[in-house]
Amino acid sequence: MVKQDILARYLEPLLRGDRRACRAVIEEALQSGIPANSVYVHIVWPVMLEIEKLLRADKITSVQEHLATRVNRTIVDQLQNKLPRRPRRSKRMVVCCAPEELQELGAQMMTDLFESDGWEVRFLGGGLTNDDILAFINDYAPAILSIHGTAPKQAPDVRRLIDTIKSVNAWPDMRIMVSGGLFDRAEGLWQEMEADLYAATPLDALELASSETPVTQGEPRTINRRRKRKHVLQEKVLALI
Repeated sequence: MVKQDILARYLEPLLRGDRRACRAVIEEALQSGIPANSVYVHIVWPVMLEIEKLLRADKITSVQEHLATRVNRTIVDQLQNKLPRRPRRSKRMVVCCAPEELQELGAQMMTDLFESDGWEVRFLGGGLTNDDILAFINDYAPAILSIHGTAPKQAPDVRRLIDTIKSVNAWPDMRIMVSGGLFDRAEGLWQEMEADLYAATPLDALELASSETPVTQGEPRTINRRRKRKHVLQEKVLALI
């Protein structure tokens, strides 16, 4: 069990960019018997969300956020080889970010935890066009496409990607899962975008992805319905800004 004081003791040097002090806190947690996957889920992930919250509230500077994110990525890279390795599943997954997503850490952590759980995962990160992503999933044929987004400005690109996948219907059995602050802060946004799954935490993602619930076909996508969805989506995104 991760004690609350560990989070505070980790956050303080993290905002200073003090890698040595951060490594010491994480090493102490590991030495106390906390497994690496719990460090991911119960220390690094919630602290990452707290940093996003502090930045949005103007309680920390962009420099502090950058320092903290880079230290967190270093910690995650070091922990990756310490994760347990469960038997391989015969399931594939693709993890990507919105095209302009700069904060790939959450998606990277998701990738690591799914690999630990036996999934065959490909991490695309951000910076790719929707056409790039579509071409890759056409060749790779994943059971799940996970899209990670943190900023409101990314919503239109994510919506276009999901709309294209649904309208083409070339992968009817592939489920689309979304995660990240963009969806955490706007209740029901994932449903407006017609994603199949929404995961607030990595544990939620693992549980949802492991379920065998089939993809359900929604009502026909008429022009009027698309316009209505676009209007509702814009309202939800504007509320985040």
